Amino acid sequence: MKTSKKQVLDEVKRYLIITVALLVMAFGWTAFLIPNHVLGGGVSGIATLIFYATGISTGISVFVINAVLVLISLKVLGPSFGIKTVYSIVVVSVFMSLLQHFITDPMMAGEIKPFVEEKILAAILGGGLAGLAIGVAFTQGGSTGGTDIVAMMICKYRNITQGRVILLIDILIIGSSYFVIENDKIQAIIYGFVVMGVCSYCIDLVLTGNKQTVQAFIFSSKPNEVAERIAKETNRGVTLIKGTGWYTKHEGDILMVVTHKRESQQILRIVKDEDPKAFMTMNTVMGTYGKGFEQIRK
Repeated sequence: MKTSKKQVLDEVKRYLIITVALLVMAFGWTAFLIPNHVLGGGVSGIATLIFYATGISTGISVFVINAVLVLISLKVLGPSFGIKTVYSIVVVSVFMSLLQHFITDPMMAGEIKPFVEEKILAAILGGGLAGLAIGVAFTQGGSTGGTDIVAMMICKYRNITQGRVILLIDILIIGSSYFVIENDKIQAIIYGFVVMGVCSYCIDLVLTGNKQTVQAFIFSSKPNEVAERIAKETNRGVTLIKGTGWYTKHEGDILMVVTHKRESQQILRIVKDEDPKAFMTMNTVMGTYGKGFEQIRK
């Protein structure tokens, strides 16, 4: 099949967004978490533990650990995902190595310089940036590697949020910091759980906002015109439902549309343009499955 120019540009756009997301994630770790000895989860958390114990750059550890998981993702998630994963692993490893090298204090013999001294603030900022970055990468069909791969594989077959899967995996990783960190072990674990919770919340916030759907019922004197524009301009299906007004006793068509929340404003504009006197209700839908939306999983 011949690839169109638009498809190429869309794919380039996805890679650019993933790259920016990985940069934000690396910055969150190297600027807030690592300098304050605040541990997070995932492969980055394991790499941070290795850094604390041996001094090996987190970028190197992230690359080595993730390389093993790529083979699994290629088989389970397909070659398309594998390409994005390999790209993400290389890019995030480079970003973490570079940022960890430059974010240092020359007055302290090159030690990593924290942007903030308060550990709770560092945990919130670092975890928030990492979570938002992971969520954005997921929306583009990519991954930041590590436990994200495991989460996407599980979510492919089960109706469970990716943030929750990562949350459970990270409990084990953060708990293991007790055996590596020398001082304030319990405090380090508590701050690690703060990072974990903030990160998981931000992942779900991004993904839920991206997938949230609404159901609209439109009562209009021009149902055909409204339905035609909605179908043509939003590429969404419209269902005509016969109804009778109890007060007027007049029979008419009710339009029902299910769409993503981000597209709802476009539908509102169409209805207003065609029939300013139309009556319309719009409700948030818990889940929408089928063509154009999420797939039904086990």
